[in-house]
Amino acid sequence: MHITTLLASILTLVSCTTAIGQPSTLTFSEGGEGLKLASSGLAPTIVLDSKEWPGVTRAANDLTNDFGLVIGTKGKVVTGTSSIGAAPAIIVGTIGKSAIIDSLVSSGKIDVSAIKGKWESFTSQLVTDPVSGVASALVIAGSDKRGSIYGIYDISEQIGVSPWYWWADVPPKKKTVIFAADKLKVQGPPSIKYRGIFLNDEQPALTNWINQFYGGKYNSNFHVKVFELLLRLRANYFWPAMWNSKFYVDDSKNGPLADEYGIVMGASHTEPMARADKEKVKPWDWNSNQNNLKKYMQDGVTRAKNWETLWTMGMRGDGDTASPTLTAASLTSVINYQQSILKSTLGVSDLSKVPMMWCLYKEVGGYYQQGMTVPNDITLLWSDDNSGNIQRLPVGNELSRPGNAGVYYHFDYVGDPRNYKWINSIQLTKTWEQMHLAHDKNATNIWIVNVGDLKPLEIPISHFLDMAYDMTQFKTPDSTGTWLKAWATREFGAEVADTTADIMTQYGKLIIRRKYEWLNTNPYVLSTTNYDEAESHYQEWVSMVDKAQSAYDSLDSATQISFFEMVLHPALAGKTVQEVYYKAALNTFYAKQKRMSANTMATEVRNAYSQDQAIAKRYHSLLNGKWNHMMDQVHFGYTYWQDPGSNSMPGVQTISTNAPSTGPVGVSVQGSANSAPGDATPPMLSLDPYTPENRTIDVYARGQGTFQFSITPDKTYVTVTPSSGTLSYPSGVSDIKAVIDVDWSAVPAGKSTVSIVVKPSTGNSVTLSLPLNKNSVPEDFKGHVESNGVVSFEMAHYTSKLPGTGGASMEVIPGYGRTHSGLTLMPGNAPSQSTSSGAKVSFDFYTFTSSSSAKVTVYLPPSFNINPSAPLKYAFSIDSGAATSVQPIPGYNLGSMPSGWSDSVVNGAKVVTSTTNISAGKHTLNLWALEPGTVFQKVVIDLGGVKQSYLGPPESVMV
Repeated sequence: MHITTLLASILTLVSCTTAIGQPSTLTFSEGGEGLKLASSGLAPTIVLDSKEWPGVTRAANDLTNDFGLVIGTKGKVVTGTSSIGAAPAIIVGTIGKSAIIDSLVSSGKIDVSAIKGKWESFTSQLVTDPVSGVASALVIAGSDKRGSIYGIYDISEQIGVSPWYWWADVPPKKKTVIFAADKLKVQGPPSIKYRGIFLNDEQPALTNWINQFYGGKYNSNFHVKVFELLLRLRANYFWPAMWNSKFYVDDSKNGPLADEYGIVMGASHTEPMARADKEKVKPWDWNSNQNNLKKYMQDGVTRAKNWETLWTMGMRGDGDTASPTLTAASLTSVINYQQSILKSTLGVSDLSKVPMMWCLYKEVGGYYQQGMTVPNDITLLWSDDNSGNIQRLPVGNELSRPGNAGVYYHFDYVGDPRNYKWINSIQLTKTWEQMHLAHDKNATNIWIVNVGDLKPLEIPISHFLDMAYDMTQFKTPDSTGTWLKAWATREFGAEVADTTADIMTQYGKLIIRRKYEWLNTNPYVLSTTNYDEAESHYQEWVSMVDKAQSAYDSLDSATQISFFEMVLHPALAGKTVQEVYYKAALNTFYAKQKRMSANTMATEVRNAYSQDQAIAKRYHSLLNGKWNHMMDQVHFGYTYWQDPGSNSMPGVQTISTNAPSTGPVGVSVQGSANSAPGDATPPMLSLDPYTPENRTIDVYARGQGTFQFSITPDKTYVTVTPSSGTLSYPSGVSDIKAVIDVDWSAVPAGKSTVSIVVKPSTGNSVTLSLPLNKNSVPEDFKGHVESNGVVSFEMAHYTSKLPGTGGASMEVIPGYGRTHSGLTLMPGNAPSQSTSSGAKVSFDFYTFTSSSSAKVTVYLPPSFNINPSAPLKYAFSIDSGAATSVQPIPGYNLGSMPSGWSDSVVNGAKVVTSTTNISAGKHTLNLWALEPGTVFQKVVIDLGGVKQSYLGPPESVMV
């Protein structure tokens, strides 16, 4: 794609543009150079040819309205050059369709050689004396209909009208003056030819909204809002809702309006030949009801033949399921018939110019693997696993197929292992990693993404479509963060752009750990005893919400609405769901320890559950109920893949306020569920100078009343804060967490023990034993240091790296995965690597423990073998020892899932463990990704000290 600036330079242009990923051609300061397009009381005239595409004329009218939104004065649209008047002029036209543009080309006043004959491209420039009576005009020439439309909306975005001005209520950015600079801009063709969205899983939220505002039908009044959004986002392809609707039947205007707007219509993988699922004939069986199915398909082609359509080929079973009778042979027959009716009905003998796709979704991929021959002019649309993990990409001679390939991706899904339909639960860096790989592997003809109800997924939709439009802006792994800042600048202003980018990066990290619908597990998935894991996870949500609330508070009231919809709401609503499940887990845990705070947790669970409903009500009340019903989706209480029908709060319990006979004050420590006195005295975890987490002691009330306590170590080099306190229940503070601090300069070398006495004012004292281990590394050592039998590495913190064959290198993806960052092999089309010459990263580390059976655990994403003949593979070695090669994903057939897939998808990680021999001392962990698509999230070496947890031990201390 030809484009004159890079995304990395966007933030230097925010003073003159609010567009994303585009060269700036407008300025907004008095005294600007070039042509003044608008100021108070002045707006441009948009000039078009009378024979221009209706969709271009319609978009031009949008532009006049957009000028009114930002400058206060609407422009006007005129056809022909005789009535332009004295206002500034913007001339827009399509090459070969606009006599005005063609005249400027033939006279040499504009040069369109860079775009002529290309797909969806445009130029814009100032032209002197373009037509009689006009001294200067901004001229936008499109290579085709959408090229002209994108050129128009490029101006809209630059002047300050977001593509999401209606769908997310982003207020237009007011201007006092607008100048067109004397710059040539050439843009296009897009990186991906067909780029679009699939409205799906649209019940109950979107359908309830449709019922209220559009009379219960997905009619043309609704669809024109979608079409405009897609074009402003520089998309061109649309699969309409299909659960209980029929796009062409529900409103006869839907089809022609899509074509007029410039939208290429398609249909889902289960709806062939432009026919809706709800139009299917029964029985839906090619073998037994072939004549009726042929008529069904023929009627679809006949109905849509005059409209721009990307034809969905093949078929599946009824109701988005596998067919019990289809075989590769019968499916070949289906496609042959479909191609024959396309030729006869469209009146063509060569289908190479007719866009067609066959989606290899679920079991359909199995037919292809069995050797089914697919005509080369049909695009192979590869699918993810419904959870954002692409299953297969082009290999071998598939790379040269005329029909090319594409990707069907998901931001929403109904099915195994569980639905996820409520709000945004997408990690953008994960999307980048997968789609960047698809682009590098030449799956570039179609990108379509399932967006559910559309409304809660504004950010991932924008990100996906911006990548599809111009992937050159997303070459590097840090491009998502750069894009987020530019996106936030456009939507909310530069003042909160950095903060918003940080919030959404953190949001992605937290939500990839486990989606909301998948949190209802017993026991709670995060550990309440080890590594302070559950508490740390929840506090990350709290911190993120605080940051989002602060940014929200700094905005004007109009911008607050859009910020709430897209940023604060998912943060706040997400944190509330996390709070319900986290505190329900604490309720269970505390009840076993007889803590009075178990009752407090029960109350807080109920309060948070009520708060969830209040947040939904707040959303539904925005702008006098504009988005009522959009938060109707059930998100609590899942027990299997399908939603439970209604939200239900997890069960909580209350305990007696009578103190147990062992006393009203209890003591617990990390790593143990024991509560003393009563249970066995809980063993304290060892502490050394390199322990990454704090050591703490919990002291709490186990009965009603007020109680004092003191905590006294028997060594002066150990201090506890607080060293005393008062517990009170039901009023006051019932739990206190005391933090241990050690002055290591005074601790004797080697292992020792410190006694810590917790003495309550009532009841028995508890004496704890704190093991200390004062060890040290050589002064010249730099790297990670073992603590308590564990070395844990985050991927961004490697010591060194080496390039590999074919220009390959290991690169960090900031913000990827569950804990910090990812590490992957780039580019995505790099050749297979070897341990002798492949791209490598190395981590220096130091151990105090020897083990002949040390476990090396690698945390990976739930990926697939995108190349069956070169499955994902990595290798590791310790120092110069022999490398251990691992294929993390076992072999499997297309149409089925590999072993362990469900757990890895739910957990956001696939965890693979190998064993090796490690002695005490300095070492180097060497790590290779041997195939593109291999991504590392984290590596842990267990020398015997790893405790049970969900995310793994926190990263080791680095010196």
